[in-house]
This record gives sequence, structure tokens and C-alpha cells, in this order.
Amino acid sequence: MKASLISLLMVSFFSMNSFAEKLKIERVEPMFWWVDMKNPNLQLLVHGENVSKYDVSMNYQGVTIEGTIKTDNPNYLFVNLLIKKGTKAGRFDLVFSEKSKKKVSYTYELRERKEDSASRKGYDASDVVYLIMPDRFANGDPSNDSVKGMKDKLDRENPNGRHGGDIQGIIDHLDYLQELGITAIWNTPLMEDNQPKISYHTYAISDYYKIDARFGSKEDYARLSAEAKKRGIKIIMDVVTNHCASAHWWMNDLPSSDWVHVFTEYTQSNHRKSTTNDPYVSKGDYEKNFDGWFARSMPDLNQKNDLLINYFIQNTIWWIEYADLGGIRVDTYPYNDKDAMAVYSGSIMEEYPNLNIVGETWLSTPAEIAYWQKDAVNHDGYNSNLPCVMDFSLFEAMTKAFNEKEGWDTGLIRLYNSLAFDYLYPHTDNLFIFAENHDTDHIMSVLGGNIQKYKNLMTFLLTTRGIPQLYVGTEILLEGKKSDGDGEMRVDFPGGWEGDARNAFTAEGRSSKENKAFNYLKKLLNWRKENPVIHTGKLMHYVPENDTYVYFRSNLEKTVMVVINQNEKAQDLDLKRFSECLGAFTSGKDVISGKKFDFSKGSISLAPNTSVILELK
Repeated sequence: MKASLISLLMVSFFSMNSFAEKLKIERVEPMFWWVDMKNPNLQLLVHGENVSKYDVSMNYQGVTIEGTIKTDNPNYLFVNLLIKKGTKAGRFDLVFSEKSKKKVSYTYELRERKEDSASRKGYDASDVVYLIMPDRFANGDPSNDSVKGMKDKLDRENPNGRHGGDIQGIIDHLDYLQELGITAIWNTPLMEDNQPKISYHTYAISDYYKIDARFGSKEDYARLSAEAKKRGIKIIMDVVTNHCASAHWWMNDLPSSDWVHVFTEYTQSNHRKSTTNDPYVSKGDYEKNFDGWFARSMPDLNQKNDLLINYFIQNTIWWIEYADLGGIRVDTYPYNDKDAMAVYSGSIMEEYPNLNIVGETWLSTPAEIAYWQKDAVNHDGYNSNLPCVMDFSLFEAMTKAFNEKEGWDTGLIRLYNSLAFDYLYPHTDNLFIFAENHDTDHIMSVLGGNIQKYKNLMTFLLTTRGIPQLYVGTEILLEGKKSDGDGEMRVDFPGGWEGDARNAFTAEGRSSKENKAFNYLKKLLNWRKENPVIHTGKLMHYVPENDTYVYFRSNLEKTVMVVINQNEKAQDLDLKRFSECLGAFTSGKDVISGKKFDFSKGSISLAPNTSVILELK
């Protein structure tokens, strides 16, 4: 009895002692990894009190410790592992030891990769991307609206508050998006944003390995991806490498003194992205753009730190593997250190050659935007390794062209002129094109609610070159203005919450005008999905005349003629000018109305303020 009691006490003592010591290892990131990655190297961030004083050892066939890196903060240790090809999935102990002290073990896991993970196909010009701000889309799980430990609570009455949309809400409406013809979903960030207020947009990330609990869990995110994949829909993750949240866990104990950009007083970015290529730029202005903070709540991260940029490379790869993603979008791309980001994009594309990454390149001219696309012929020899860029030049043209009468540089000529600079882009089919997003006015507010202008714009967006992106509510004519404030502009999708006055996810819950828009877009999107000529076909366009813009998409199998007539009166369009593209074609059938146009008379009649998409015969 006495011996048994002593044994029990000894077991309790050592268990408690071991538990206490294990608590010193507060974090290991990435939390787990995979075998048979193309890059066999893995760098673990280990965080714990005075962990850098410990030696690290392990014993697992196929895995070796190649070295450790210490920083000026003793609470961090970076452990470099080499995982040889053919290593079996399993678990092993990382053993931390110091002279005269007990050893502390941390169990690490290596997992099997999904079949064909490395060859996964990313989004491309055959896709149409639907942008969702999750907090404002649909509330599928009210139990996570306010979560213990998360500072910003549910407040749907507040435009800048959390409204309760979540991952389950997106899953619940995947069938709706499939019916519409969507083939990819880009969610604004789903990672944790534990700022005390205005956290609904989640662009101030407080933990890069956690899904915000008010959206769900990482398991929910993987389930969203799996359910979307069943419906032919890819999931695109929004990644933020330029800045983190002031509430990020490491802001209380930075991994190194140069992890973020620090100034003697608060210094905000001048947001002058043109300093990137300005031949006359001062050093101070250049550094202020790249190193200044985006906002007080968003500390600017130093991508020049090799440990940091490798952290983000691995974090992005981790999410691609874990959630089986179909692509990446990187926020505020030209604010990051450009050389470090070339390593970032290049490393991810090396691991996944068929994936796609788009950078937010909010610049006004094709010359500025093209600089950031992979293989651009740049004055300084820079190659970003970034496959896809956002065409903000064409966006600006679209928001004006359909509201203006024809002039020397106004009206539809804006579209023509923007596309005329495509020679600057090395990969014109891999450009993100859009008329609105979460940072801009809703396009229907821009167009004054005019559905004919809307149809003309959607016709152009979905038949010109590039990867079209729609914003949540485009299909039901949602409106919202930036001038009213971001929170007001980012309206909730009607019907996404129990008790909403109407449910616009159903035809019965939409107005007649909204149903016309939805049905038009649905028909166009589903036709586009099945027509590679629009994805990668040759584009030839003609200078707009008399408020009419004509262009052709063609490949070996098909030729499509698109005519956008912005006149308020009916038009007879003389076809002689387009003989180079029309060739021996004698007729065309409009994909929307089914109407046949006979070319034998040398002209076709166009209704006022309409567009036609003609499959030529």
C-alpha cells in the first residue's frame, strides 16, 4: 500500500513536471506538414520561453535536422528539417534538451499528400470568379456569431460591426452559385482577425494558422472546399503578407527586432505605389511606400527578413494542401518588398506549376500593372514570378465607358484604348478583370440602376480576354456607394439571415428586374463555361464608331462576334468594315435571345442600347 502510494506520487510528480515543461513550447508552426513535397526543406518556428537555449534532436527515418537559427529574441528557435523523398507519413518527437535540465518533447506529424496534389489546376480564363465577403453573405451557424475570447461581437445594426455571415452560410448556398454558373469563389480573408472593432473584413490577421472562430473552423474551411469541388467550383484563398493585426499574437513577443518595420514615431505608408518605378524617386518616398504601415491597426511586416518570407511561403502551401485550394489572391501586392515577393510567388509556383496566384495591383495604367506580371519585359530586369495581376486600368475604363456618350476619349473608346496596351502584358489571358469588388462602388450604383447598361457591361466583361470576377450581389443588382463608408457599401445579401424581409437566393424573393438580371447573367455564364473560344480565343476589335463597339473571339473551332450598341436609337450596322473577321460567314445567332441575324444584306439591325453575342455560321 505504502509502495503503491509512493509510486502514484512519483508518477503524478513527473507528469506534472513534464506538463509544466511542455508548456514552454507554446507554438510550433506549421503545426504539421506533408511528405513528398517537391521542396524537401521545412522550417519550423518554435516559440517558448528561452527556447533558443535548448538543443534539438529527433530520430525518424528520412528526416534530419539540418540546423537551427536563433534570433535576437531568446523565445524563438527556427528548426530546419530535411524530409527526404520516400519518407513515410507518421509522427516523431522533437526533443529539446539543455544541460542539467530534463528533456522536453514535442510530437510532430507528417501527413500523406492528396493524390495529384502537386498537379492541381488553378483558376484560369475558363473560370468566372465570385467574390464573397463572408461576414455579409449568409449566416449558416448563429451559434458562432459571438465567440468567447473574440473581442468584436455580433452587431448587425452597426455597418462596421460583425453581422454573422460564416463558412456554413457559403456552403448552404453553393447550389445557388453552381446554378448561376460560377466556377470559382474568392472569399476575403477567413483567417482570425481579433481586432477590438471593424474586424468583419478580416484583413488585419491575428493568427495565420487559424480560421476566425466567428466564421467556423479550419475543418469547416476544408469542408467548404470539398463541397465546392463536388460542384466544379474552386476555392481561392485571400492571403495578406504585407501587414498583420496589431492584435496578432506575435506583436506581444516579436520573433526578431526586424520582424516589423519600426520607426521613432508612427509612420503610415504614403500609398504612392508609383515610387516602384519612378526614375527620380527619393529614397525616403520609396521606403515610405513599402515600409510605412497601412494603418495603425496593421503593423507593416518586413518581407526582407528571410525567416518571415519563408514563414509566409510555408503558410500558403500549408493552406493549399490542407484545404485543397484552387488558387491564391495576395492583398496589397505592391506594398510588399518586391524581391521577397518574387521568391514567395516563385516558391509556390515551383511546388504547384498549374496553380494560379493573383496579386492586388491597384494601379491605374497598364505599364504600372504589367510590371508585376511574371515574365514582363521590365526596365530593371525584375521578374515578379506572379502569374496573374488585377487589371485596374480596364476596371476604371469600364466604370466610365458605359455612362458616357462617344467622344475622342470618352465612351466605349475607353475599353478599346485600355486593351490597346495589352502588348505590355506577357500573359493577357491571365489578367483578373472586374467592374466592382469589396473596395469599390457596386456597379449598379455607378450605372444609376440602368439594367440595359448593366447588360452591356456584363456582355463585355464576360466575353473579352481575361478571368472575369463578379462581386456578391452583381447578379441581383445590389447597390452600395463607397462615399457612404465601407461598412454601408458592403451590404448584407438579402435572405442570408433568418428573419430577413426577403430571400434573394430564390426567384420568389427577387423583384422582376432582379430576376431579369439574374436570368441574363445565368444564361451568359453557363454559355461561357462551355465555350473555350471565349477563354483563350484570339481577340480582334474595331475602333468604336457611332457609340458601337465590335470585336471578335476566334479559334479553329468557332468564331464569335460581339456587338455593343450604346445608342438610344436603333442602328443599322454596316458589315463591310468587318470583312477581315467575317470572311465566309453568312449569319450569326445571338446566344442570349436565340435570334438569327442574316448577313446577306450587308448590314444588321440593332435595338437601342443593347448588345448581341453572335455565334457565326
